[in-house]
Amino acid sequence: MDAVNMQAGWAVGIVVVLALVALAAYFLIRKRQSDRLAQRFGDEYELAVRQHGSRAKAEAELRQREARVGQLHIVPLAPGEGARFSSAWNKVQAEFVDNPAGAVTQADQLVRELMQKRGYPMSDFEHRAADISVDHPAVVRNYRAAQAIHARTLSGEVETEELRKAVVHYRALFDELLEVSMEEPRRMPARPVEARS
Repeated sequence: MDAVNMQAGWAVGIVVVLALVALAAYFLIRKRQSDRLAQRFGDEYELAVRQHGSRAKAEAELRQREARVGQLHIVPLAPGEGARFSSAWNKVQAEFVDNPAGAVTQADQLVRELMQKRGYPMSDFEHRAADISVDHPAVVRNYRAAQAIHARTLSGEVETEELRKAVVHYRALFDELLEVSMEEPRRMPARPVEARS
C-alpha cells in the first residue's frame, strides 16, 4: 500500500507542479502581450484602459483595432499626390492669418481627405482615431485635441491661440500620414539603336 500511496503522491505532486508551470507561463504570456500593446499604443493604451474600466477589456479592444486595420489596404501616396497635399497644407497655413477658424476647418477636411486617399475608412471620429492609433499612436492624441478644438470652433467659443494649437495638432498628424511612395514611375527600357550598313 505504501508504494501505491507514494506513487499517487508523486503523481499529484507532478500535476501540481505542471499546473503551476502552466499558470506561470500563462501570466508571463499575458504580461508580454500587455507590455507589447502598451508600448505600441502609448497614451492610447491608457486611454483605452480608462474608457473600458479594465486592462483585459481595453487590450481586447486594442487587439481588435490591430486586426481591423490589418485588413485595410493602407497605401502610401504617389509622389504627385504628396506634392498636391503639401501644397494644399501650405494654403491652409496661409489662410490662418485672415481666417483662423476657417483654417482649422480646412485642416480637418484636408486630414480627412488624406486619410481617405491612404485607405482609412471614413466612419465616425472615434473609429478614425482608433484606426490611426494602430500605425500612428504618437500623433493620435494630437488628432483628438485638434478635433476637440474644431468642435468648439463651430460654436464660436475658441480663441485664436487655441485655433493655432489645433492647426499645429492637425499638422503633426498630417506630417505623419503624408507617407509618399519613393517608387519611380516605370519607364520603357531604351531600345538599342541598330547600326545601319
